Order: sequence, then structure tokens, then C-alpha cells
Amino acid sequence: MQVGIIGLPFSGKTTIFSTLLKHKVSNAYKSRKKTEKGVVKVPDERLDKLSELYQPGKKTNATVEYIKVPGFDQKDEKPKALPGEFISNLKTVDTILMVVRAFENELAPHPMQRINPQADIEFMNSEMLLSDLTIIEKRMERIEKELRINKDEKKKLEMEVLEKCYDFLIQEKPLREMQIATHEEKILRNFQFLTLKPILYVINIDEAEITRSNAIIAEFEDYQTDSTAVTALCAEIEKEISDLDNDDQNLFIDELGIEEPALHNLIRNSYELLGLISYFTVGEDECRAWTIRNGSTAKQAGGAIHSDIERGFIRAKVTAYHDLLSQGGLRKCKERGLLRQESKEYSVQDGDVMEFQFNV
Repeated sequence: MQVGIIGLPFSGKTTIFSTLLKHKVSNAYKSRKKTEKGVVKVPDERLDKLSELYQPGKKTNATVEYIKVPGFDQKDEKPKALPGEFISNLKTVDTILMVVRAFENELAPHPMQRINPQADIEFMNSEMLLSDLTIIEKRMERIEKELRINKDEKKKLEMEVLEKCYDFLIQEKPLREMQIATHEEKILRNFQFLTLKPILYVINIDEAEITRSNAIIAEFEDYQTDSTAVTALCAEIEKEISDLDNDDQNLFIDELGIEEPALHNLIRNSYELLGLISYFTVGEDECRAWTIRNGSTAKQAGGAIHSDIERGFIRAKVTAYHDLLSQGGLRKCKERGLLRQESKEYSVQDGDVMEFQFNV
């Protein structure tokens, strides 16, 4: 599961990407024309507390892969078609992380000579919408020619779905807001439309605005839906925090008047928009967060560990994270009836602590 990072020049996308990966900005920026990738741990206080309880030999967080996708190199106010390489790279990601500038810097002027986050969001969204429209138009033209020769029912159905998408996009609405039936989803899957992808809007603010980050996020309420989210951070400060050791980090965070690095919230938001949740396995050897899709069954969750568990699934022992922590271990949970036996159809909840019984 991948998150693609995009943004206009000087928006801070390279700083955020390099901070996520703990790379130096200068090294990352040398390859600005190429797609760069990196895997990042998902911060999880629950896993930290479980590890404090069990003192395992190893702690393993869930992870998210980030990709920095160059392409929005707009240097004037005249819209240009998005390059094919950009579209191709962005098509493969599961969620888009759009970095939006909300700070002044005379040394790095905004490419459109403005500081207007909403206008930047609308510009980038409109470019992705235009890309989807162009793809649909070309495909509809081709299907129309094919239907003149052969009245294929599958092609007719595809044409109907594409016409529905075209009518929606022409109203300047992204496809993620359109009601899509199951059979329509199957048809659209191969196109990988950009406006179908969930988006996390990251408002890159000035250092002086850090304590107002929640208020700033509230200003972007219109951009928060089931498939979109908004967070705010100061990329330069996040970079400074990541360069410090743990003790100095805590002191700096206290001085800033915040509870944790804003980058942690960004990563968690990315994880949630990907439609993912975590369940835990615990023990003296390892405490681990396992990544599964929201709505996965216990049998499918077992498959995240090994295919043999899914194939030979018998049952799962399940307790809630907060119950395990409050009771101080699985034995106490069992004594107090908080350790349940669940079948293969059990819908795993975020934060479940699980142990699987299987036979291959």
C-alpha cells in the first residue's frame, strides 16, 4: 500500500518526504525528476504500551510506503497538461498526500506569486480532474468506433459507466464523491483514475502558527470527507525535531507547546485513508502490529502472518487492547472472561490482540 506525495514547487514536499525517511533534504532534492520511495513506521502508542508490559526482544510497527512524485512543476499561471510520467507514477499509488504551502519565504517564492492554500488545492485538483476527463474521452472515442463494428454488451456497459463518470467530472466533482455500484467499480479499477483516490491535504504552515494548527485545520472543513482528510504542520520544524535525539526531542516539543510531532498524525492519517487497521500479537519474543484492511475477518487476519494460518484456521483468541493493558496480561483477561474465542467470520477490530489456532 503506497502513499504518493505531490505538491507545487517550494511547497515543502521534499522536506516532508526526507523527514519521513530521515534523509537530508539536499540528497533527496538532487533526484527531484525521479520518483523516490521509502518505508515508514506507523507510530502507535498502543504498541508502545504493550511493549512496556511484555518487554519483548523485538517491537515491530506497522509500516506505510511513501513515494515522492515529481510533476507539478508549474512555474506560471498558464495551466499545462500533467506530464505522462507523473500520471503514470501517481496511478499506481493507493492514496495521495498533497502538500500545500501556507507560509511566506522571500528566498523561495511561490511559483504563482501567491500564498493561497485553497487556490493551490483547487489548481492541483482541477489538473487531476482534467487528466481523468482526457482519459475518459479517449476511451469513449475508441469504444464508440468498436461498437459500430461489434455490438458487444461488455463494451456497452463500459460506455455507460464512462459516460456517468464524464458527466460527474464535467461538473468539477471528483469521482471519489460519486456513488459507484460494485459492477461499476470493477470496470473503473483498471483505469486507476486520480480523482478516485483518497487525499490527505497537508497544510505546511509557518512556525509561528504551530499552536493554531487545529484552528487552521478547521478552516479547511470543506475538504474533509470520508475519503479525504486535512492535517497541518510546519515542515521545517518537523525536520528539526527528527534530527534530535529522544530527550532533546521531548524538550523541544514541550517548548513548542505540542503533544507530539505533527508528522506522527500525518502518518496515522495516511494509514487510515488507505483503509487499514492494526491488530496485535504479543509475547516475550515480539510485540507486533499487523496490517489488515478494515473489515477483514479473523481468517484473513491470520493470513497477514502466514498463508498456513488462513488455510488451516480453527479459531482465534481475541481480547481488546485496553482490556489487556488494564488487566496486565492475557491470563488475567482469561480469568475475568475478557478473552474470547472467535470464529473465522469474526470482523477484526482496530486494536484487537489476537492469537490463532490452526492446523494444516
